Amino acid sequence: MRNKTRFLLVCVVMISLLASSTSFGRSSLESLDKKRLNNLSTSELPALGMVGHRVGRIELGLNNNGTFGTGFPAGNGIDQITGQAVQSCIYPKASSIDYLFAGAFWIGAVVGRDTLVSTAADGWNSGFEEFIPETDEFGGRIRKRSILFPDIDSLFEGAVSEEDYIMVYRDTGSLGISNDVVSGRQHTHLNIEITQRSFAWSYPYADDFILFDYEIKNIGVQKLENVYMGIYVDGDVGATSAQNVYLDDISGFIETDSVKFRDCDFIDTVNIAWLADNDGDPTGGNFDQNSPLGVTGTRIIRTPAKELEVSYNWWISGGNASTDFGPRERSFVGKLKEEFRDLGTGALGTPEGDANKYYFMRNREFDYDQHKIASIGDEDTLWFKPNPLLARAWATGLDTRYLLSFGPFNINPGERLPVSFAYVGGENFHTDVNNLDNLPDSPEAFYKNLDFTELATNASWAARVYDNPGLDTDGNGYIGKFRVCCIDSTLAYDTLSFDPIVIDTFWGFIDGDCDTLYYEGDGTPDFQGASPPPAPKFWLTPELGSVHVRFNGLLSENTKDVFSRIIDFEGYRVYFARDERESSYTMHASFDLENYNKFVWDSRRIPDAGFVLLEKPFTINELEALYGDTSATTTFNPNFYTRNNPLIIGDSIFYFEAQDFNASEFGVTTPITKIYPNQPYPSTLIPDSALANELTEDGYLKYFEYQTTIDNLLPTVPYHINVTAFDFGSPESGLAALESSKSLNAKIAYPNTNAEENLKQNKKVYVYPNPYLYDGNYKEDGYERTKGIQEARDRIRIINFANLPPRCTIKIFSIDGDLVREIIHDSDPLDPTSGNEEWNLITRNTQLTVSGLYYWTVEADGQETQIGELVIIM
Repeated sequence: MRNKTRFLLVCVVMISLLASSTSFGRSSLESLDKKRLNNLSTSELPALGMVGHRVGRIELGLNNNGTFGTGFPAGNGIDQITGQAVQSCIYPKASSIDYLFAGAFWIGAVVGRDTLVSTAADGWNSGFEEFIPETDEFGGRIRKRSILFPDIDSLFEGAVSEEDYIMVYRDTGSLGISNDVVSGRQHTHLNIEITQRSFAWSYPYADDFILFDYEIKNIGVQKLENVYMGIYVDGDVGATSAQNVYLDDISGFIETDSVKFRDCDFIDTVNIAWLADNDGDPTGGNFDQNSPLGVTGTRIIRTPAKELEVSYNWWISGGNASTDFGPRERSFVGKLKEEFRDLGTGALGTPEGDANKYYFMRNREFDYDQHKIASIGDEDTLWFKPNPLLARAWATGLDTRYLLSFGPFNINPGERLPVSFAYVGGENFHTDVNNLDNLPDSPEAFYKNLDFTELATNASWAARVYDNPGLDTDGNGYIGKFRVCCIDSTLAYDTLSFDPIVIDTFWGFIDGDCDTLYYEGDGTPDFQGASPPPAPKFWLTPELGSVHVRFNGLLSENTKDVFSRIIDFEGYRVYFARDERESSYTMHASFDLENYNKFVWDSRRIPDAGFVLLEKPFTINELEALYGDTSATTTFNPNFYTRNNPLIIGDSIFYFEAQDFNASEFGVTTPITKIYPNQPYPSTLIPDSALANELTEDGYLKYFEYQTTIDNLLPTVPYHINVTAFDFGSPESGLAALESSKSLNAKIAYPNTNAEENLKQNKKVYVYPNPYLYDGNYKEDGYERTKGIQEARDRIRIINFANLPPRCTIKIFSIDGDLVREIIHDSDPLDPTSGNEEWNLITRNTQLTVSGLYYWTVEADGQETQIGELVIIM
């Protein structure tokens, strides 16, 4: 349990911070000069907007004003493209844990004799951001691309990931920008244009990070010299339902992490600035669903030049720079070896004004981790000693921000330079509910109980996806840096130096008696990695109590993996769920090819000699050709050769295992069947060039048509249904099989007759739940669902109208005959939800409906008007 001393220390700090605090300046569009804006036409306004990454396990908001998160929104909180609510940084996805208030891009340079800085946001000064997009007319809107939609040119062309967002903005904003708070000078633009692209994936090795790629262009006429760039991050970590979560954040920096790959122990350079809650917010001595147990961080992936100086600075902010604190080096020590710089605010923390921001970006400091602050004393020759009393409280966390920056370099007029970084998440960072009791007196014990494993692993994968080790992207014959790891007794040796290997990262290939480990790519960005096959196109046909699933696997079975360059299709899975969460999906059916992995005995791995998987799976025909006995009457059976009964040929020893379940007999070992079981392989894989008898009525190749039916479903509940494709993995790189997302692009169906059938049978419309009870737990029972985590409870209530025809008008009246709500139901008869319509209990005056007896009518052309009663008990 936390003791009283810590509580009193926090109180002392809070009093010192809040006594002179002003507004935190956490507003954005509200601070615009509204009078000037009102004089502009819509076509003259910058196309400010926001979108959200949500394909992976990080839901991250983006703004086309140079910020990410929702702390400085460029819109109204709604995704400009999808219409969904934009989250700041929910991790993992669909949880209630937010890891970010806002992140922002900073850039500073010397222009002539002036030191100028442009920031998308600095977190404490009010005023409109300095970066703005163009108008709609000149391409200011955010654009989306995705490799998931190869049949939609506007989305697929130029796509890199499953979810690309492209936006362009400039530091030429002028509305509402205040003067420099230190010098009083009017803000001067650097005149740069930023083209920002961000990429996200759902693959298991890549779903915990988002890659950002910037192109910085000098659109001015003057050379920008000694340019420094930075990423500013303010976390405010905690549950979305909690209060004052910004008061207990901690930050730090990790340079390396130890990793073991095959038989080589090595050090992986990760260089990531991190920020987290100080203890995971246990309740009653236990962690629960509202505990922020993870950590997020920023890793620089690419800079305009190889040899640049990197700085990491953190500070505590209370809204008034004169009371803030951040680690500072003493005069003429450290890398900069300059005289100590007075920030002009009487404190050591927040960098106010252009000159101080530029200094922080170039100071070459790597601040000590926040939890160590109380151990910095008079004897420290590098760092200034903080106030001992305040330091003891600061060690346990407060409103902490950090700045990760690099430079210098020059940008000539018209020149474009690249910058890339990864925003990374890692779970299971906090594991001990009592760990905070180690602070401030035992920082080493506290740090030992933090687990950086997942954060470091994900940061390493981000670097490999950016530039694939062992891949010649530009075609010049160079595939990156590598070491050769050979086994001698219990040590792994580098054949070049004969020292135990320490390498930066890995990408392994077997070559004779040695493993060649590529740890860096060829220097040309790839922004890609191993990927599952594309999910098949599928259709749902609801029936009473069941849903028929039809899918076509042309692309799934014939698309080469972008990394391995081979077709690695293995099979399909059909899932259904009562809500949209990935964890809620249940597998209904699976099909996979009949193939087998061959595990080979490797005696080189002493003392851990054993079987290893080195090749892709073999089909039964391939195994028959390799190991079958042509004189035998029976075929080769790989299931006979197990780990305990291996096959021995000469000095080779190996055994076989099914790659998946080998559920390959349609309708026998799997409920999936072929719709056209006797259809021969098509003459071409291009439907437009295929023969007429090779195509379905809607133009798809019959050979790749499959079906299954999900039975025993409740007709009054919406089900989320999806069909995925998966591959057999990549033994060469140590990757397990990859599967397309279970939740992404899922479709919703009510297991009831569709609207066209309702019309033919003139079915009677019914309403449920009826009566509707305020405390009926309908959300928990699957009748109600959220479309955004932050939606108010009274905006997600649902009453369903079922058995509807394709087109009709629904009207709800009070008992006095007043119209409460009118709903136009106009659906595609093929839509699996076409027979249903939802009412959110909101009146036509946007008010929540009150308790009472209501009447409803359903009017459709050519049919009698149906009338019914509805009781609502609130």
